[in-house]
Amino acid sequence: MIPAEKLEQIVQRFQFLEAKLSTSLSGSEIADVSREYAELKPVVETVMGYRRIVSDIADAEAMMDDPEMRALAQEELPSLREDLEAAENEVRLALLPKDAADNRPALIEIRPGTGGEEAALFAGDLLRMYQRYSEANGWKFEILEEQATELGGIKEVVVRVAGTGVFARLKYESGVHRVQRVPATESGGRVHTSAATVAVLPEAEDVDIAIDPSEIRVDTMRASGAGGQHVNTTDSAVRITHIPTGIVVTSSEKSQHRNREIAMQVLKTRLYDMERQRAHDERSADRKMQVGSGDRSERIRTYNFPQGRLTDHRINLTLYKLDQVMQGDLDDIIDALTEDAQATLLAEMEG
Repeated sequence: MIPAEKLEQIVQRFQFLEAKLSTSLSGSEIADVSREYAELKPVVETVMGYRRIVSDIADAEAMMDDPEMRALAQEELPSLREDLEAAENEVRLALLPKDAADNRPALIEIRPGTGGEEAALFAGDLLRMYQRYSEANGWKFEILEEQATELGGIKEVVVRVAGTGVFARLKYESGVHRVQRVPATESGGRVHTSAATVAVLPEAEDVDIAIDPSEIRVDTMRASGAGGQHVNTTDSAVRITHIPTGIVVTSSEKSQHRNREIAMQVLKTRLYDMERQRAHDERSADRKMQVGSGDRSERIRTYNFPQGRLTDHRINLTLYKLDQVMQGDLDDIIDALTEDAQATLLAEMEG
């Protein structure tokens, strides 16, 4: 049974925020109150649904004392008790601590791992997979930096994805993605294994990270297109080095001003991610690292093309729908990973 006092505190807080929104607030206060109100609203709706079922059960149990109503109560109670179990689970999930970054835009960084040109081609396949998934969700998908190979693969790509719940859905994609298939570059028809790494970072906001100008070095250089061709005549590309951490970020769009903006945003996001990782590691020092921890050296998934099979090794999930997955049909995988992470959090809270 979920503590009634805890639920009442949540409802009272929601009602307080609702009343406050009808008063005169400053711009910053409106933003803060509105954000908390919007976050609590679905939680309170879930709580109220749970309370209605508890009330209906109490009414049905009272009807058991009435000989004329007992048959009706006996008919209703089993269904109501089933509903209560489902509602309790929904409330527990609604009360789980939220990742403050879940509703932020995300940066996806994809790089080929072992496997040479085939790994670069697979990195390009992953880029298109995430682009199709983003389009299916109505998200904005913007390539910030892309270095292509002459055969159409990817040496490195950085993408910004913006929309509702982006980081919450994509954060479990961080790690090593392994592919098993006959490469287009292989004439003998043998299956090769190669890999690409994916990092998904929540985008930093200005309040998250302050960068001391004395701690960065900014260099300009000539930008080049795919395969080193189409070299621009102006020194428009920007490379920023964060001296304390050694992080290097480049952007090579046509506008030097825009490149500086992009590079600074990517740098802030990487520094913010480092802070999140440090905090996570401190919390996780005494327990096993969980799904979505961002351990990017972990092999998380295998894409086996000859068998049309995808396996996510973290939750032992195997699907025989690889073609659909590569077309951006990722919901079954992401839903399963989300449920696993929620179950782990529930176990920790109740353990």
